[in-house]
Order: sequence, then C-alpha cells, then structure tokens
Amino acid sequence: MTDDIWRREEVESPCIKICVIHPDARLCTGCLRSIDEITAWSKMSPEARRAVMAELPARQGQLSKRRGGRAARLAK
Repeated sequence: MTDDIWRREEVESPCIKICVIHPDARLCTGCLRSIDEITAWSKMSPEARRAVMAELPARQGQLSKRRGGRAARLAK
C-alpha cells in the first residue's frame, strides 16, 4: 500500500546508512558523498541533488581497500 499523501517530488538521498568517512578520499564509504554534500543535502535544489547523484558512480574508484585492521593482523 502506498500513501500518496506523503509522497514527495524530490530527489531521494543516496544514503544507505553505512556512514563511514574514508580517511584518504574524504568520502562516505556508503553513499560516496563528501561531508559538505551530506551536510548541504537538505538545502540543495533538486537540480543540485541530481548533479551529485550523477557523479556518485564515478567516485567508487576513489576508495581503496584498507590493508590493515584486525583481519590482517590475524592472518599473519
């Protein structure tokens, strides 16, 4: 059942609730937005949101897999 009364005509957020900022790329590893974009999202125009959304797929390559952490220590 959908509730058309609460439906909005705005660009949805790309947030997937995995909010971790990559230390080198300075992007959220979940949605790939910068901190500035995340902060400004609610105030952005629909056009500005669409522009950010269009850029997100290309940003995936900016995130490198971390080499350290617990799993790496345990593997030694």
